[in-house]
Amino acid sequence: MIDIILAILSTIGALSILFASIGVLRMPDFYLRLSVTVKASTLGVGLLLICAAIMFPDDVSVTTKSIAIIFFLFLTAPIAAHMIGKAAYFTGTPLWKGTIVDELKGMYNKETHCLESDPKKAHEDPEAECKQLKDQATD
Repeated sequence: MIDIILAILSTIGALSILFASIGVLRMPDFYLRLSVTVKASTLGVGLLLICAAIMFPDDVSVTTKSIAIIFFLFLTAPIAAHMIGKAAYFTGTPLWKGTIVDELKGMYNKETHCLESDPKKAHEDPEAECKQLKDQATD
């Protein structure tokens, strides 16, 4: 029974990683490629690590390391992808020509590097709100 579970989980994990690699080739812009690869590869690697933990039930170190890697992978991969996407957007990486909505357009002040919730505020008084945010962060 365990062999069947391992076969199913490892197949789903490998297919997920395969879909991530196909997504890199098929998606039209950087942001979609980033989204597909992070989601699918995180799931695939997580499933393969679960298989490793199930395969070696007597070895506590393998199970512990697998759980720790899964935890840190699921914790750090989405955050890293968000930061990479944000940096790409702020440096001007172009969106796909079929993009319908750009929710950040006009909300980023390039002088102060602050992101505003209201596009009108982004260029009115750039120093005031950004300074407040920086002061709150240092407190």
